[in-house]
Amino acid sequence: MSELKDLIEHVAKSLVDAPEGVQVSEVEGEQTTVVELRVDKGDLGKVIGKHGRTAGALRTILNAASTKLKKRSVLEIIE
Repeated sequence: MSELKDLIEHVAKSLVDAPEGVQVSEVEGEQTTVVELRVDKGDLGKVIGKHGRTAGALRTILNAASTKLKKRSVLEIIE
């Protein structure tokens, strides 16, 4: 299992009310890895945050971790 996937899954489960509804998957591209995050409908607002601040913070954490691993990654939050 990927370190980036584990990181996003851990943070997302800490944020939501229903951690069993958190699903994280990775799609490897030629240059970029897409990390897809799915949560229960009721927890979507918690993951996105006011004005997208929480989602932005998740993307910043993912970017910092992927830079350390010399990779490029993008976070997609899927409804």
